[in-house]
Amino acid sequence: MIRVVLPAHLRQIAHCDKEIQLDATPTQRAIIDALEDRYPALRGTIRDPATGTRRPFVRFFACELDLSHESPDAELPNAVAQGTEPFLVIGAMAGG
Repeated sequence: MIRVVLPAHLRQIAHCDKEIQLDATPTQRAIIDALEDRYPALRGTIRDPATGTRRPFVRFFACELDLSHESPDAELPNAVAQGTEPFLVIGAMAGG
């Protein structure tokens, strides 16, 4: 099982807990696919539905690594695959 931690605004949309568990292969694409299958209200919030690319102000982290610019099909760290570390979906901030 993959552990996924969502930010507050996505938890409100999905009506779920801060951390959820998903049965998915350990890639970004598979995790987001499983997340959108379980919580259809999240479709289009994390990635663009037409292109499948990550939204600009959403970041992915695991094991203290920013995985946002990695290939969506790249294997995630073993700790994520084993469920000892969560896959974090973070809402990025910008300002000035």
